[in-house]
Amino acid sequence: MNHDFWNQRYTEPGFAYGTEPNAFLVSQAHYFKPGMKALAVADGEGRNGVWLAQQGLDVLSVDASEIGLQKAQQLAADRGVALRTERVELTTWAWPVAMFDIVAAIYIHFPPPVRAIMHRAMFNALKPGGVLILEAFTPDQLKYRSGGPPVAEMLYTPELLRIDFAGAEILHLNERVTELAEGKYHRGPAAVVRLVLKRPGRD
Repeated sequence: MNHDFWNQRYTEPGFAYGTEPNAFLVSQAHYFKPGMKALAVADGEGRNGVWLAQQGLDVLSVDASEIGLQKAQQLAADRGVALRTERVELTTWAWPVAMFDIVAAIYIHFPPPVRAIMHRAMFNALKPGGVLILEAFTPDQLKYRSGGPPVAEMLYTPELLRIDFAGAEILHLNERVTELAEGKYHRGPAAVVRLVLKRPGRD
């Protein structure tokens, strides 16, 4: 699923995944303090990045789709917050290192050849003491029709995430079936894995 796929999806009327933030991300708001720097990875049309900005965070929202990022800026304006956006190809981006207090990675699925590299880049983007919040689909999601890549190799398990984020302090890691109501493309029962981790070091 490349740049053209996402541009086509985000050209559709409305917001593909709605304008409200991911429920698991919202449930982790106790980690946020106004003024923190946050990175919203593959933020699409901005629903999560804009919500983070509404919490008083200084947010960089990155995505491969310029159309998605235009809609993110529109949503930010509608909500009265500032959002920095940058169009990037994550696999070739010069990822920032030790720059963010919060990294949000909500439903970002990489193919096996680059997955571990991308997860390590997310981890390294955290400042010491910084927190990463991730929600993704598990292989059990193939039983449902509520979103996600239709190939098992791009779906994640808790064990896989433990390996990819070796060296992190795991604060929360579990898998469950939840009910999604995120626009028209994430709707219904879904098998997900949820991870919160901290980069060791100074808070």
